[in-house]
Amino acid sequence: MQISHIEHVGIAVTSLDEAIPFYEKMLGFKCFAIEEVEDQHVRTAFFQVGQTKIELLEATSPESAIAKFIEKNGGRGGIQHVAFAVEDGVANALQEVQDKGGRVIDQAPRRGAEGLNIAFLHPKTTCGALLELCENPNK
Repeated sequence: MQISHIEHVGIAVTSLDEAIPFYEKMLGFKCFAIEEVEDQHVRTAFFQVGQTKIELLEATSPESAIAKFIEKNGGRGGIQHVAFAVEDGVANALQEVQDKGGRVIDQAPRRGAEGLNIAFLHPKTTCGALLELCENPNK
């Protein structure tokens, strides 16, 4: 697996309307995209910081992974995942992880925010961190 960089850091928030102004006013970032990913029951907002992005995630359903994360975190948000850009394809990376004895959440890549192909590695494999693998299918 060839990882080129940290694609983004995913931060769960209870409200994009409250979180976006903090990142814009206090840190000087500019939100460049807000998107709903219906099948994941989440709204996202993105900020570019050098080569890496910050992705704010707001649950749109109590069934979403973000809602469950916030509930487990005492009703507060926080860093939910770190996403790595893979150059040799998410499907290949998933297979490589499994071949090496690792566990995956997604058996195959799926469509995520910004049209990226994504898949998650199981935290039991990654020493407790939720890791996402991403690839831009248009590159």
